[in-house]
Amino acid sequence: MKTPGIKENTTLRFYPKGNPNLRLFALWYFALLITVWWVGGILYLGFEQSWLQFMVAIGAAMGMQWLLMRVHCTTHDFRPPWQGGFMKLAIFLIPAYIPGVAVAMLIYPNERLTPVIFAAVLAIASKAIFRAPVGEGQTQHIFNPSNLAITVTLFLFPAAVGFAPPYHFTENISGIWDWVVPGVVLLSGILVHAVSTGRLPLILAWLIGFIAQGLLRSFIFGTPTLAPLAPMTSVGFALFTLYMLPDPGTTPIKWRTQVLFGLTVAIVYGFLQVFHVLFGLVVSLTLVCAMRGIWLHLVDLKGGAPSRSVPDPAQA
Repeated sequence: MKTPGIKENTTLRFYPKGNPNLRLFALWYFALLITVWWVGGILYLGFEQSWLQFMVAIGAAMGMQWLLMRVHCTTHDFRPPWQGGFMKLAIFLIPAYIPGVAVAMLIYPNERLTPVIFAAVLAIASKAIFRAPVGEGQTQHIFNPSNLAITVTLFLFPAAVGFAPPYHFTENISGIWDWVVPGVVLLSGILVHAVSTGRLPLILAWLIGFIAQGLLRSFIFGTPTLAPLAPMTSVGFALFTLYMLPDPGTTPIKWRTQVLFGLTVAIVYGFLQVFHVLFGLVVSLTLVCAMRGIWLHLVDLKGGAPSRSVPDPAQA
């Protein structure tokens, strides 16, 4: 039987009109794109990670997803969501597959496998560990799983792991492909957020905020104007802007709070750059997600109605 608090996937609250079809479209769309990017990246673009690292990350993420749900279902007498055919299993595993590929793609541990496994497991576990109330007795994970896992892994393994080199996204292409690859990234990202997630206000606010903080830092410190804006020219920045930052499950749904969220990430990024903190993009998003989680807890405490939902590790 189903227990109270897991009657619905609370992630649907963060999609336009709570439409489950939009969530499924976004999940399959992201899964397809990240698969094309992963396979094409190794074969043609110049990715320096191995096939094994990707497979291990995917396996670790899916295994953790299955384990958490198995414990969840056993503890609360809940029917496993993968029962009912292959499609049910695929829909259950997609939210683990995407961060599994993402962490393998965006960190570079040389030939090591342990950091990749750690990042993949943490990405999935974080959805069950770090949660905040979102109303009507429901809770939702607060961190983008991939972003948090990458951030923590980079700082826990500083001597063994680095961020994926930005050149590896376009290392082996030239000519017209220098325009085609970024163009595909931009158009595919804009399309899914316009059609499915409703996160274009957040993206626009982030871009405006990023430009503003760059110009302000240039003015204050007397540096060349284009220097702080140079990251915007990379495919890596486009991937962060369109696929990491506007995660529907961990960002606001209302356009005003989306704008506030995007601007806040840009402001925090600017401060991190001033104080020479490494990995500013992922760290700024992690910090702002933490701020939002704290705020949601404070609002819940003020309302006096504690959330009673049972964390569902399959939510994404």
